[in-house]
Amino acid sequence: MLRQGCAWAHDREKVLAEGLKEVAAELRLIDPADLVAFIRTERYGNIRTLVNSATEMYFKPGTISFGPAGHVDLRWDGSPSISLDMEFRNQRIDVFFRLLLESSEAGVDIHYISFGGASLDSEENTVRLALAIADARFPPPGAIETAAIRLQPLV
Repeated sequence: MLRQGCAWAHDREKVLAEGLKEVAAELRLIDPADLVAFIRTERYGNIRTLVNSATEMYFKPGTISFGPAGHVDLRWDGSPSISLDMEFRNQRIDVFFRLLLESSEAGVDIHYISFGGASLDSEENTVRLALAIADARFPPPGAIETAAIRLQPLV
């Protein structure tokens, strides 16, 4: 489906999707039947636990959370499509979005975004979003080890 809208809206979804790719990959490891059952029976606490588990390796606590709502598109002739309402909060930026999980891919659809102290320049706001996502993420494991090696005193 071809989406219409502002170019900056699409750019922001790309920034968010890039930041969440490992989280989406973790969530796609969960048996889809379990996610379907949790959504259908409104066991949102179970989904929250799974989302927290998937995000804790990549994001600081409280920056990514489950919405609590989800939707399942399950047909006889296709793979399941599961979407989870999610929230991102960091550096006075709040993003409410839907994370879509399918058999071979994942995506995001931003529903609402709020910039505390927003700029009139939409590109600048998009850069702020990218910086907020980068700030919310833990550095990759190798980056910490490399930094520690560089900080050792020379004898």
